Amino acid sequence: MEQACIKPALTRHREKPEVADVFRLYGKTYRHTHPVSYEQKKVMRHIQVCRTAVLGGHIEQCNHCGLERNAYNSCRDRHCPKCQTLVKEQWINDRRAEVLPCGYFHLVFTLPHKLNPLILCNKRITLNILFTAVKETLQAFAKDPNWHLQGRLGFIAVLHTWSQKLIDHFHIHCLIPAGVLSFTKDNWIPANESFLFRVESLAKEFKKRYLDYLTTAYRKAQLIFPGNTEKFESPQGFVQLLESLLEATWIVYAKRPFAGPEQVLEYLGRYTHRVAITNNRIISIDNGKVTFTYRDRQDNDEIKTMSLTADEFIGRFLLHVLPRGFMKIRYFGFLAHTNKKQAVSLIRKLIDPDMKMPEKIKETVLEMMLRLTGTDITCCPRCKKGTMTIITKLPRLYYDSSY
Repeated sequence: MEQACIKPALTRHREKPEVADVFRLYGKTYRHTHPVSYEQKKVMRHIQVCRTAVLGGHIEQCNHCGLERNAYNSCRDRHCPKCQTLVKEQWINDRRAEVLPCGYFHLVFTLPHKLNPLILCNKRITLNILFTAVKETLQAFAKDPNWHLQGRLGFIAVLHTWSQKLIDHFHIHCLIPAGVLSFTKDNWIPANESFLFRVESLAKEFKKRYLDYLTTAYRKAQLIFPGNTEKFESPQGFVQLLESLLEATWIVYAKRPFAGPEQVLEYLGRYTHRVAITNNRIISIDNGKVTFTYRDRQDNDEIKTMSLTADEFIGRFLLHVLPRGFMKIRYFGFLAHTNKKQAVSLIRKLIDPDMKMPEKIKETVLEMMLRLTGTDITCCPRCKKGTMTIITKLPRLYYDSSY
């Protein structure tokens, strides 16, 4: 059967502009005038067609008044601003079974911006090194008797690659229970209530480990040096890069500790499934410019606006497309997937076997949406009496991505 071909126009009338609209209006021109990787093209295509007729869907009808409406499928791309809510809530719900009855620390490890050009050409290896350096730094400090813990640490690490202005800003957020499991696995050793480790000491160790691994990658010829990174390809150029990185300030930032499990779950909801920019931050798309809001960290977090050309906006957004299959949320120590269930159960008993912990919520997707939005999406929006039920499926449409 012949399928219709549709252009990626604004397929639904909306007053509020979205990232998808920027791609629909200016994406073709951008792809023809700028180098765009296969993964970046795929992300652009997914966001453009998300929740449009291209992806198919179904027709719903009210069983009371007969109202019909089309509901289209989502793209489910992890970079899409419209596809994170449900995934995020399901992920947080799974974490309810893993939180511990103790305080939590929040540490942020940030790479110097001098590394950004090299990272953008070598995302997979340089960001894997970032996770490894953070993991080994924290685990080494947990074992060091100078910090009075000497046990096995557990933590969740979440990679973010952006700043509020959409520029490249590579950092990892670590959520860490305030203590360690003894190596004999029969004791929970609580940490200092005010801080886990001194951030200045962490930063020194983090810098050393990252640069050691980066040097190893260079010696094994695992790095590439295109464009403005070509000057680092020679041994002399790479040594100069290392020297500048040794002189640079490496930042480890400690945020205020969490009081307990409920605060941890609230935090997880804010950080783990963020994308580079949400649709609600976009104010307008007009005359080839995109205007959006941002939080100015240098000015007491004041909300300000910024206007970029469409090309600059698209370019900044695409900086944050991760390599295929790259895991941006990782679990370490006793929270690693291999033994997490047994370790969490043991630690809960060691800390406080009687303390009531958050439990995983058993609910359907419809029940979850009702809990999150307060709206029953099956209720007819016109008569408010009937129930919307699916009467027919809508097939996917052929999408001509040359438009």
